[in-house]
Amino acid sequence: MQSKVIQIDQVGGPEEMKYRNISISEPGIGQVIIKHENIGLNYIDIMQRSGKHPISFKEFPATLGMEGAGTIEAIGEGVNGFKLGDKVSHCMNIGAYAERMLIDANKLILLNQNTSLEIAAAATLQGLTAQYLLHESWSLRPGQIVLVHAAAGGVGLILSQWAKHIGATVIGTVGSEEKAEYAKRNGCDYTILYSQENFADKVKEITDGLGVHVIYDAIGKDTFSKGLTCLRERGRIVCYGFASGPIEPIDITQIRSFSGSIATGALLTYTKNAIERQKNADHLFTLINSGVLKININQKYSLDEAGLAHKDLAERKTIGSSILTPN
Repeated sequence: MQSKVIQIDQVGGPEEMKYRNISISEPGIGQVIIKHENIGLNYIDIMQRSGKHPISFKEFPATLGMEGAGTIEAIGEGVNGFKLGDKVSHCMNIGAYAERMLIDANKLILLNQNTSLEIAAAATLQGLTAQYLLHESWSLRPGQIVLVHAAAGGVGLILSQWAKHIGATVIGTVGSEEKAEYAKRNGCDYTILYSQENFADKVKEITDGLGVHVIYDAIGKDTFSKGLTCLRERGRIVCYGFASGPIEPIDITQIRSFSGSIATGALLTYTKNAIERQKNADHLFTLINSGVLKININQKYSLDEAGLAHKDLAERKTIGSSILTPN
């Protein structure tokens, strides 16, 4: 069976991405072949392509991508709980920039037949990230105040809407007036343009000097240290990404005085168990299908435009979620 894919022969820039047609094996025991209708675009893809992410490629050529949604086209022996034609999605599985993908069935999420595959491709990785941040890394409660960095990004928009649904007050940092308006329409009560304002000072102003209960930080180096200064007593900063680079070492006494805490998060640790993964996904897609969460897909690219998609994402030209569609 043939599949169009995006591969690299070595880590590097977008110029390393090659559009190819390859052969894929028939499914073995416990495996299926998914025909992707849509593929998610995530910052982790850029980190892996450039060799800056701990989940690295074991050999080359390597197919990029960590998220997709489609239908089951072929099933191997020993697969239970899935059948031909089922709608499925997956995330944190290298090789998703592909028209067809051979994958272990126990890594799939079974979707309701009413769920849009476009939405599933855009929301599985980012939505499950928001899920563990809000319910595992910090159990957000009504009345609390949160700071969401990159609030107009894919994860940021879902986080902000979900936090607002829980009953929190949401402050978001953004990079432009356009993104500020977009974030306000999607859950943010306040927005801060980090290029024009000191976000820590602004947070203290908004919270009457008390600070926020929790910070969700996917930026890393550029925001972490300053973020510590706007946590309230017993507050927590949750670092789940490092878009600006790794965090520099800190003196832990900086947060001991107010009983602050630091948590990290990696989606992979919340998707290994099939039962937990399906339960969390069911929760996510129930909120999406009921209209509580809106998935904002504002950029669509064909699979052979993946290099352009990476450039746009890296240059912060995107708002919300982006997807790729096999040609």
